[in-house]
Amino acid sequence: MTKSFMQSETIAGVRQAVAAARADGKRIALVPTMGYLHEGHLALVEAASREADFVVVSIFVNPLQFGANEDLSSYPRDLDRDLRLLATSGQCDVAFTPTVAEMYPQQMATTVQLPEMAAKLCGKTRPGHFAGVATVVSKLFHIVAPDVACFGQKDGQQLAIIRRMVADLNMPIRIVSVPTVREPDGLAKSSRNVYLTPDERDHAVILYRTLAWAQGEIARGNRDGQAIASGMRERIVADPVARLDYAEVVSLANLESIDVIEGDVMLAVAAYFGKARLIDNVQLSV
Repeated sequence: MTKSFMQSETIAGVRQAVAAARADGKRIALVPTMGYLHEGHLALVEAASREADFVVVSIFVNPLQFGANEDLSSYPRDLDRDLRLLATSGQCDVAFTPTVAEMYPQQMATTVQLPEMAAKLCGKTRPGHFAGVATVVSKLFHIVAPDVACFGQKDGQQLAIIRRMVADLNMPIRIVSVPTVREPDGLAKSSRNVYLTPDERDHAVILYRTLAWAQGEIARGNRDGQAIASGMRERIVADPVARLDYAEVVSLANLESIDVIEGDVMLAVAAYFGKARLIDNVQLSV
């Protein structure tokens, strides 16, 4: 059955819709996004519809998570297209599309920070980014009060930080990790792929190929985390277009680099292709 679909630009409006759904005994799922939706986002919406009866998708380009020299003003946006995709999917009940003024009516005096986890991987070159992420997600959780929230595995560090925030603050929300959706050649779907030139797009697949090589090494019994991380860096650096940001093997629990690969681990990579900074990861239980 196709769901009814509505858009709300206000906190009061989405709260009213959620309250009515709860009064009918429905479970609530939230899918936080920054819009410019693609198949990866729609996979999150599909997962949310399996987990709950009432799905809220937020579309909000959050200024708190962009640095001074990052792409806030040029971040791709197409709200009309996003709303058509959600309506056509038949799996979203409410699109929550607040303005910056609605989410931040005054300068924020409160932030949510996980400084140790936020300083690693992407945080090394994006100071303040994950404080912005944790703060806006915390706000969305308080506004929507979902039973479950769905996040993509592609943003592995974000997912680990949100899981820890929920645990530390005793938020009664189950976090669902949804596998990365990829192009046929393995490139992870990302809103930032639109920045790539055709040549850069051809080279961007080195991230997936590097992760596939590392995963193969582990499958063959290699448990040397530093050696595998070094091998990943060598492969990305050898690409004539890629500019390496990082390539690391870390514990999924705390994002610390590890010497011996065991337990739940993440192979994480990031590189620049022209003006696009792309990330990818593989998560394993060894």
